Amino acid sequence: MFGTTFMLAIRSIFRHKLRSFLTTLGIIIGVAAVVAMVTLGKATTKAAQAQVASLGTNVLQIRPGQGFGRGGGGPRPPDFKEADVEAIARQVAGVKAVAPQAQSTATVIYQGANWSTTINGTTNAFFQVQPWPLVSGRTFSRNEEQAGNAVCIIGNTIRTNLFRGGEAVGDRIRVNGVSCDVIGVLSTRGQGGFGDQDDVIIMPIKQVQRRFTGNRDIRLMMVGVDPAYDSAQVQESIKQVLRERRRITGGKEDDFNIFDTAQISQTLTGITTLLTQIVTAVAAISLVVGGIGIMNIMLVSVTERTREIGIRLAIGAVASEVLLQFLMEAVVLSCLGGLVGLVVAQLVVIGLAPLMQVEFLFEPQINVIAFLVSALIGVVFGYFPAQRAAGLNPIDALRHE
Repeated sequence: MFGTTFMLAIRSIFRHKLRSFLTTLGIIIGVAAVVAMVTLGKATTKAAQAQVASLGTNVLQIRPGQGFGRGGGGPRPPDFKEADVEAIARQVAGVKAVAPQAQSTATVIYQGANWSTTINGTTNAFFQVQPWPLVSGRTFSRNEEQAGNAVCIIGNTIRTNLFRGGEAVGDRIRVNGVSCDVIGVLSTRGQGGFGDQDDVIIMPIKQVQRRFTGNRDIRLMMVGVDPAYDSAQVQESIKQVLRERRRITGGKEDDFNIFDTAQISQTLTGITTLLTQIVTAVAAISLVVGGIGIMNIMLVSVTERTREIGIRLAIGAVASEVLLQFLMEAVVLSCLGGLVGLVVAQLVVIGLAPLMQVEFLFEPQINVIAFLVSALIGVVFGYFPAQRAAGLNPIDALRHE
């Protein structure tokens, strides 16, 4: 009986193709929106986590200032000095390396081609703190680092635009008029939430301070924490050292802030997850609208086929068979809409993923859940019309015109 009922439902649906399509449109849009939003949300979360991970694990970033959204219109807190870097490396247990950074922007010229980029002055500790291997060349020698020689390590974007992707190590470029020997090329990190990470030139910090920033200030310190130590404890120890060195006493607020990359990752994940849930909840409303559309069209179908129902009941069909037939039609309609919605969702994700610069993900779990929900909607919203059809009086149904 089940197979026969299923074939009757298919026949009834394809008898009115346009009406059936319009009926399932709400389910198609709802399923496609929910699946696409959840999939893109997870892809965005994964991309954000990858961007934070590229900064290194067990890494603390220390900047002058009181953090985002804090502070007022008072004088800007002083930048860090080289002595601060040495104090943290020497006095705080659990610190693997401290990488000071001084940044500037510059125009790079090579054989008539030019490119505007970011100059990052640092030490070899930079490569100990965060994993960023070189594809060719080497890092700074001890003498180059201490003397602040005009040597540089370039990102892949610089190599692509100035050297047309060819070998750059051993050549000489001009950075804001400063002649600089290329000694290494960084591996590719790509675009992300922090911009083009490959659009950078790394130079010894003393060279950047002397020729580009004009001072000995350090705007950022990156601290690598030994995994054997508690990151929170190390962070607290660094805080005490800097408060003492910057003469912050009593209950005064810190004039610097310390960010843990793990906390940044958790915050970004929480934000993207919350936004995904909100958008998904809004998109799920269309599933309810689609279910109401199925109920409406099934009620119309029961009215149109009242005489047919009366004939079936008169020749021996029981009410449960009539109920099953109309319930099956509602479920098949909803499932067909769910399947089409899944296909549309994958096409949307394939189209938007490159534009959003995230990886295409296929989530079997959310696809299965979405399909089962579409089937459930068919049962829930199809039961009332089916029950109404099964409850018709055969005599009254046969008299229906």
